[in-house]
Amino acid sequence: MNSKNIPASIKSKSLKDAKNEINTILSKLENKDTNLEASIEDYKRLIQLNEHVDNMFKSRMKEIIRMKDYKKKK
Repeated sequence: MNSKNIPASIKSKSLKDAKNEINTILSKLENKDTNLEASIEDYKRLIQLNEHVDNMFKSRMKEIIRMKDYKKKK
């Protein structure tokens, strides 16, 4: 999934908020009484949240590598 496809309502979430929403969606999806239509929408949002979290980790990793490289040059 391209980060352009992630809604602003997800992009604005902190890591903690995204994780909490992921856990909430997982709990709903594990419930056997869940409506199929709602499950599909929840699953799509779960994928978007996961992509957002992945993007945040990748961005932070790049920052760490840059700082490490910068310190090596000094």
